[in-house]
Amino acid sequence: MARPGYHWRALSTLDLPALERMAAEVHPGFFEALDVLAERQALYPDGTMLLEMAGEPAGYVLSHPWRSLQLPALNTRLGAIPPDADTFYIHDLALLPVARGTGAAAGAVETLASHARRRGFATMSLVAVNGSAGFWGRQGFAKVDAPALARKLASYEDAARLMMRQL
Repeated sequence: MARPGYHWRALSTLDLPALERMAAEVHPGFFEALDVLAERQALYPDGTMLLEMAGEPAGYVLSHPWRSLQLPALNTRLGAIPPDADTFYIHDLALLPVARGTGAAAGAVETLASHARRRGFATMSLVAVNGSAGFWGRQGFAKVDAPALARKLASYEDAARLMMRQL
């Protein structure tokens, strides 16, 4: 997907050092080891993208099929994509400050939604952190009341919210 000023492309293993640097800058309170990020890319490369602006990395997305109402723990390897996955999970969408306000994040969400529909998923889900619930709400996601997940959500941060979008 190309628009003036930026371009999303498939994320490759060669991009992992840049992804690690961006994750540290954008999510300093949500550390994830490089091997965890690399595993997400290896398990479901079709759900990973790198944002480039003027040929430089400016953001990324990691996403994959998963089970509804079963959140992957932060900084933990998945092992495998569950064969009974029933939602398309956005693990992380991060943009450097230079890329914010360009429409790149909303464009990535729509690309992922199209991908998820083609794969037969009826929903997309995520955990909103860093005050991002408003952005996700504008992308069609709604907060999910899941008291059983309160402890796991709090492991992200107190304000973390499970959100879901119907496709």
